[in-house]
Amino acid sequence: MSDTSVPVLRSGDLSNTLDFYRALGYQVTHEQTRPYAYGVVTANGCEVHFAAGPKTADNSGDAGCLIMVDDVAARHRDFSAALRARYGKVPSKGNPRITRFRPGQTRFTLVDPAGNWIIYIQRDEPVELEYGGSSELSGLAKVLDNARILRDFKNDDSAAARTLEVGLGRHGAQAPAVDRARALAALTELSIATGDSARAERFRAELRGIELTKTERASVAAELRAATDLEAWLTETS
Repeated sequence: MSDTSVPVLRSGDLSNTLDFYRALGYQVTHEQTRPYAYGVVTANGCEVHFAAGPKTADNSGDAGCLIMVDDVAARHRDFSAALRARYGKVPSKGNPRITRFRPGQTRFTLVDPAGNWIIYIQRDEPVELEYGGSSELSGLAKVLDNARILRDFKNDDSAAARTLEVGLGRHGAQAPAVDRARALAALTELSIATGDSARAERFRAELRGIELTKTERASVAAELRAATDLEAWLTETS
């Protein structure tokens, strides 16, 4: 028999934490408050345990685990629907929250009320995952690559936006139109993600002013649509 690893995360307010996972479709299989708080949830044959941890001012990000799943896109879709039903909308900031999901992604992050991070990963995600940072890129193409790393792998939308704005100012005049369009589309999406609709509209206006060939527009169609998809995901109510 193979070994099995069981993650034990911080419980926070145990009752609240377990209720959160119930809403996502987990079954609570154990809950106790004495002599110490401890709880267990299970779904799809995977258990996650919760126990009281050191009391600090902010436990967010101190603990987490990875969960490998067969269909990460479906899991994100199911969790989004469950969270929308529980909270009226998808929580994307603070605790709890869930990160957005683009077509082609192989992972997303769920942060529970206790601040635990659970990263759900496609089971057959490539071993040599392409994180970016190619030394062959230059100019705005390299800026776009760096911003993607910050946005998709470090979950740092603010840093990604700053990188893109500085990069556009430095390389935009010499960059191909399709790269400028990609940068403005990414900035539009990031503005939606951070709740700045005015900035999003400004970037959309700039984007409309860029002339692309039919082939170029088709090649970046998903990127041009990302902000609209994100807006729909964030604003759809239960």
